[in-house]
Amino acid sequence: MAHEVGVRVRFCLPPDDLRRYFTSFYVTEIDPGPGERISDALHPEWANLRFFSGDAPDAEVEGHAALTGSHFVVTGPSSRCTHFTIGKTRFWGIGLLPLGWARFVVAPAADHANLLVDGHRHPSFARFVSLAESLFSAEGDEEAEFARIATFFRTLPTPPGLDEERIVAIHEAVIDPAMSTVAEMVRRIGASQRTVERACQQAFGFSPKLLLRRQRFMRSLTQFMLDPSLKWIGALDGSYHDQAQFVRDFHEFMGMTPRDYAARPHPILETFMHERARVRGAAVQTLDRPDGATAS
Repeated sequence: MAHEVGVRVRFCLPPDDLRRYFTSFYVTEIDPGPGERISDALHPEWANLRFFSGDAPDAEVEGHAALTGSHFVVTGPSSRCTHFTIGKTRFWGIGLLPLGWARFVVAPAADHANLLVDGHRHPSFARFVSLAESLFSAEGDEEAEFARIATFFRTLPTPPGLDEERIVAIHEAVIDPAMSTVAEMVRRIGASQRTVERACQQAFGFSPKLLLRRQRFMRSLTQFMLDPSLKWIGALDGSYHDQAQFVRDFHEFMGMTPRDYAARPHPILETFMHERARVRGAAVQTLDRPDGATAS
């Protein structure tokens, strides 16, 4: 008899004093069966720190070099699909909102866009190595591990000159479904286009134009993943001119056609998205509000 793949995920809201910096903290257990490994693909998202205590993933961002054997995996903000294969494991994930990147990583997000690296080896993430080495408890006590994460981030200093309010204002504009052009975004924020562009490169990783396109795409992809009965045409965001425009975006962001993506199994991602929608109100990071509050 075939072994049923086991995927268990628990999403933990960050404490109130940290909530505006993180999408969520989440602990996951994956068991594909003795000696087995399973594959899936992540959509574009904000930056993540992932700490593994079991099997380490083989992963590759579309069009970039693969990473294998790392138990501390860092992904920068992404506009590409991340393919991965993994066996039996337990891991914690920490999703950084753009404000969290600016607060805790400090380095320009644009220099780390679509990055997939071993956090033990990359200088931008050296400050998190001590968390990677001290996070897991022998007894697998989730509450104690969660507390270690919160305590660790509370100890990190705030960088000088961090303009939190501007980053939040840009983020609010990006997630607004009614926001369709960079000109509208600039008017709402009340800053020059150059200032907005610079802030986006520093904290978000991409230009305002690409951020709006990625957001439009992710609203559509999420609709389909949560309710495949809609078909792609029924899941399209209202700001798309036609299905051909969506297909072009799908190729750019996922490296495949919508039909190819729908035909592939998503044994991990489907569980993640449905549970995240239940707990957080948003099925994916890119739909989270910038204040860290649960989406309505």
